[in-house]
Amino acid sequence: MNIIYSMKKIVLILGLAAACAVSRADEGMWLPSLIEARIIDMQDKGLRLSAADLYSVNQACLKDAIVQFGNGCTANLVSDKGLIFTNHHCGFSQIQSHSSPEHDYLKDGFWAKNLSDELPNKGLTVKFLQYMEDVTEQVLEGLSSEMDEATRKKVIDANRAKIIKNAVAEKWIRATVDALYYGNQYFLFVYKIYEDIRLVGAPPSSIGKFGGDTDNWIWPRHTGDFSLFRIYADKDNNPAPYSKDNVPYQPKQFLKISLKGVQENDFTFIYGYPARTSEYLFSEAVKYLAERGNPAKIRLRTLRLDIMQAEMAKDAGIRIKYAAKQASVANAWKKWQGELSGVVRLKTVEKKKQTEQAFTLWAADKPEYAALVTQFSKLYAEIDTYAFVRDYQTEAFNANELIRFAANFLPFAEGKKLSTDSLIQRLKSVSDDFFKNYVQAIDQQCFEVLLSEYVKHVPKGLTSPVVERAYKDYRHDMAKWTASLYASTLFTHRDKVEKLLRLSPEEIAKQLNKDPIFSLYRESNDFYKEKVEKPYNALNSQIETLYRAYMRGLMAFQSERPFYPDANSTIRIAYGKVSGYKPADAVYYLPQSTIEGIMQKDNPDIYDYDIPQKLRDLYAAKDYGRWAVDGTIPVGFLANNHTSGGNSGSPVLNGDGHLIGLNFDRTWESTMSDVVYDSEICRNIALDIRYALFVMDKLADAGYLLDEMIFVE
Repeated sequence: MNIIYSMKKIVLILGLAAACAVSRADEGMWLPSLIEARIIDMQDKGLRLSAADLYSVNQACLKDAIVQFGNGCTANLVSDKGLIFTNHHCGFSQIQSHSSPEHDYLKDGFWAKNLSDELPNKGLTVKFLQYMEDVTEQVLEGLSSEMDEATRKKVIDANRAKIIKNAVAEKWIRATVDALYYGNQYFLFVYKIYEDIRLVGAPPSSIGKFGGDTDNWIWPRHTGDFSLFRIYADKDNNPAPYSKDNVPYQPKQFLKISLKGVQENDFTFIYGYPARTSEYLFSEAVKYLAERGNPAKIRLRTLRLDIMQAEMAKDAGIRIKYAAKQASVANAWKKWQGELSGVVRLKTVEKKKQTEQAFTLWAADKPEYAALVTQFSKLYAEIDTYAFVRDYQTEAFNANELIRFAANFLPFAEGKKLSTDSLIQRLKSVSDDFFKNYVQAIDQQCFEVLLSEYVKHVPKGLTSPVVERAYKDYRHDMAKWTASLYASTLFTHRDKVEKLLRLSPEEIAKQLNKDPIFSLYRESNDFYKEKVEKPYNALNSQIETLYRAYMRGLMAFQSERPFYPDANSTIRIAYGKVSGYKPADAVYYLPQSTIEGIMQKDNPDIYDYDIPQKLRDLYAAKDYGRWAVDGTIPVGFLANNHTSGGNSGSPVLNGDGHLIGLNFDRTWESTMSDVVYDSEICRNIALDIRYALFVMDKLADAGYLLDEMIFVE
């Protein structure tokens, strides 16, 4: 029997996977609509709510207080006037966009004193999940076992498009059909999108980013990683573009805030939008990550960060311009280091190989699965070099700012029929954003260093011919070639780009084709697409096909294991408890940090540890107000909720569904949890909500915002 087309078999396997083996319940990112399968275990561990309280389409519930913030974070509603909490680092680019040397909101913080002071943010949206639905049967309708993968994909894509079209009934509704379990299950997610989102408040970076890159991913943390925004709607509470006539959104549900705090072993759960996990990867994929991919990417980003940080230290204006860029580059850089360390420490490759060997024995008499491990090994050996070049294309070639900027102009050079006016307007906007935050000295140094790495490590035959020619013409003098490029391109000059955009499409194309940076981008990426991306995608398509069968087989082989779908930026619930951990012999990390830790790190001579003088004064006077707990202020806490990127800003909730913290990080030892989860050491880091309230009340004098919130003592 071909299990792919036996829908009852698929549903049975997935149902068993969701309901079984509660012994590993700390691990997992569960679909809210299927949380009924986990609810008894959650209640046994301390939840005092029902499944319908967490997710319902017929009544207001917790899902209605959770939004995806922008394209990569989570936020939660805390008032009946559309006020939302998210992380400082999630709102960082918006805070930066409103900052200048005269009004440095990154350095000084920002607090709107009334609604009219709240700042609009171009392009920022939030989306509310309206409902989700298993549509596996509809997506796989019309498939047959005789179809090749290309035909199969066309049928699935057509079915998905039909489902999405039927689900989108209003202009502000968006829908996606997302694959779970490597295409063995499909869910429809329907969202309502709001696009008038205004900045309400943010602490200074010396609080919101306290510890900077040094403390990133590290416990104990003392970072006040929060910011506040407000959702606006039209007079009928519907989404609308920004308008002065818009009014604060009135939510179906918002979170009450607990002031009871947390104790070790307290039940907690997280509701949010984790980005990507790959818990079921084949051993060779993890081996590549550990031995080739992560080491290369870490090295390349280290070079970029060294250049950025040196230039940022010289000038406050440069620091503001590059604050968000530097933070973005550094975040993944440090995460990859922890991930690499964790994968090696847990012997993940060896353990996966043992599982694969046992799977092969089990599958010997099952034709659908018998050859999977051998096929995986063969394909991963073939894709290895292409994957390595792909990493270098991303991190060494396309990482350069001028290359990425020039790429936006490609439609003019391709000779396609254009909607010229709209394209010109878009490029003007892109150009404004680019030059506002561009420093040629940084980009040019990065280009020289990264392209040197590119020609040194990318195998011959897969290196861009235009790069090889230039490198040869300049007698292997990368500095000289780089200087020539940046001196002769129009893309380093705002006025030249503006002049270009006033020309006809034909003249724009002619000018682009003469520009050395644009020509470098176009020729190199055309070569890359043909010689690297094309074979990589062909091999990867075969690998993904194997994963679909392997996932089904693995579920049958390990029927007692709790299988949850990998994160894919769709909404999930994770649960566990407040818990410290033991990172090394004779070391135990307590699960709560306090303001005392801030003062121990405080150092006016180090930018990342230079706290506001007012915080020092409040500490000296022990002026904590109603937020004091046993003579101190709690700052952060640990729990073993399974999280990933995208969970930033997710509410951490207690057993009553009350807000106790904002998730903002994981410990460095547990960043490998995107690939392999270890309940003994994997911990998410949350901002204790009481520290955010203390900062708002005593430091920012923004207590008026607290009047919108409902507190539970």
